[in-house]
Amino acid sequence: MATRAETSLQETVSRLLERLDAMDLEALGGMVDDEVQGVDEIARRWMRGRPAIEGYFSQLKDTVSDVHSRMRDVHEDVWGDAGVVTFVLDQTYTLDGQQQTISAPTSIVFRRRESWDGRVNLGGMRAGCARCWSSPR
Repeated sequence: MATRAETSLQETVSRLLERLDAMDLEALGGMVDDEVQGVDEIARRWMRGRPAIEGYFSQLKDTVSDVHSRMRDVHEDVWGDAGVVTFVLDQTYTLDGQQQTISAPTSIVFRRRESWDGRVNLGGMRAGCARCWSSPR
């Protein structure tokens, strides 16, 4: 059973997808930890660290539009300072003028970290299908 924190990890993922659907890439970038890792399914490569993810977001604004994301078969587990949300991501978007549709099993892994100034934030990595980031700071 998942431990409920102030905001569940599932709610964090939902907020992340809402920002992606709205193409609010600045807000989305504000959700990532400096050590974030993710998969770029279009280029089929790993992205590691904030600069790589921010560069990816920059590319998205010029090539991707009409994003619609839906999570199903969602499961959340939290173990102390780590947690995971697994789900199937159903997503449609337009890439360079062409409609795309994916349905992909996805995992987002989180870890709780204390920042240098004493604030606790969740950071982590995502492995799975589409774009990757961590939770809000």
